[in-house]
Amino acid sequence: MGTVNVVNVAKKHQFSWYEKFYFWSIGKGLWITLKHFVKVAFFNKQVTIEYPDKKRQYSTRFRGMHSMKRDEQGRERCTACFCCMWICPANAIHIEAAEVTAERQHLHPEDKYAKKFEINLLRCIFCGLCEEACPKGAIYLDGTGEMAADNREDLFLTKERMMEKTGGPILGQRN
Repeated sequence: MGTVNVVNVAKKHQFSWYEKFYFWSIGKGLWITLKHFVKVAFFNKQVTIEYPDKKRQYSTRFRGMHSMKRDEQGRERCTACFCCMWICPANAIHIEAAEVTAERQHLHPEDKYAKKFEINLLRCIFCGLCEEACPKGAIYLDGTGEMAADNREDLFLTKERMMEKTGGPILGQRN
């Protein structure tokens, strides 16, 4: 008959007492904690910012929260073209369009307007593609970073809430 292959099985490694209890890993973690403690206690270096009292300084390139702009005559710039909704990689923008009626003609420069315009800030990645895609310059990321909210409903920006903000210049005119 045939030959039988004999396989040598490796012997199980026996951990020493300090390897069993992960003393080396625990010691490294405690060393990092001790370094932070010494910085704060003896050298008075702050690790965190006390938020309501002190505000963080943002970069000039920080995009911030969304706002909607009006034109020079006070009319809404958004014409419900859906460009911002289609280009949004996170699908955070929802728009419902409606036809402009005679009584709303003074509020909108085009034939249709955004009846409902919502941005879900829980999904938004603040990439700024909506601002770049808007042909009318209606949506603008204005550079403010206050996003604290007590409930989920406050993190859904509606058209009315975005119009409350003053907004900045049209894209291409940033400082």
